[in-house]
Amino acid sequence: MTAGQRSLGLTTLLVVAPRAALACPVCFGQSDSPMAWAMNMGIFAMLLIVGGVLAGFATFIVHLVRRAQLADAGFPAGAADFDRAGERGPATNAEGETASC
Repeated sequence: MTAGQRSLGLTTLLVVAPRAALACPVCFGQSDSPMAWAMNMGIFAMLLIVGGVLAGFATFIVHLVRRAQLADAGFPAGAADFDRAGERGPATNAEGETASC
């Protein structure tokens, strides 16, 4: 049997098959069946995963924007953890100047 004959046979089978055999319980009218409930729970699970991934991307983008704003303001990376009085701030040399590399 060639590939063309197999394709023709499969197409004929799909066209001839009754639509009720191909329909899920929701499409066929049994929206309260366990299969319909499981399908809905699967859809909700996939939406939850997609929402979590999108929230992760949004959080990362907000993090990058804040770091860019700190860099534009002239603060070193991690300066958000330092208080304005200089405690825990950048290292200074003996003259009190900010040390640089």
